[in-house]
Amino acid sequence: MAEEETTGAETATETKPLTARDIRVSDDEREHVVAVLQKAIGLGMLNLDEFTERTDKALASRTRGELNAVLTDLPGLLHPGSAPAPAASYAPPAYAPGQRLELNAKYSSLQRGGPWQVPPALVVRNKYGSTKLDFTEARVSTPVVEIELDSKWGSVEIIIPPHAAIDYNAITEIKFGSLDDKTGSNGRAGNPRYVLTGRVHGGSLVIRNPRRGLFG
Repeated sequence: MAEEETTGAETATETKPLTARDIRVSDDEREHVVAVLQKAIGLGMLNLDEFTERTDKALASRTRGELNAVLTDLPGLLHPGSAPAPAASYAPPAYAPGQRLELNAKYSSLQRGGPWQVPPALVVRNKYGSTKLDFTEARVSTPVVEIELDSKWGSVEIIIPPHAAIDYNAITEIKFGSLDDKTGSNGRAGNPRYVLTGRVHGGSLVIRNPRRGLFG
């Protein structure tokens, strides 16, 4: 009888096995899902209010089940069973508040795109070459990004997500060139907000949202 009572006690204290949905998530996984939501809004799957609501839920989630809940109705954007694991082979640079990154080129193209880490401030200098800054999948840690342009005899193309905004009112000079804002977001609310300063000499400055198509 004593043996039967012991066995029963052991059974009563057994815990339910954990599933993939119960695993705790890291900050990297939360940030990955926020980047996926940014991609979804760029594809027209979400509006700005839905993006904001789901981003708040993603950042507050504790388990992979909770994290995946914000992606369940977005086709092709959910990893079965769990949120995608963060890449362990590469750790993007961490920028301190107010830190500035300087990009320089001459007689060549200067490009940034994909999930690149964006500092609070950028200085972009290019002579006799094209410049393309694509913030569609960028990891932006501050609500405002300051971009100082010094472009001579070359085109500049800046791509921002639909939920972001541009501010080019502080550009001091556009000479022998043109400015074409296809987003219509100058002076409007948006997050993040890209504030342009500096000058463009002998070339065009084009600001646009991502194209919806196979060839971007």
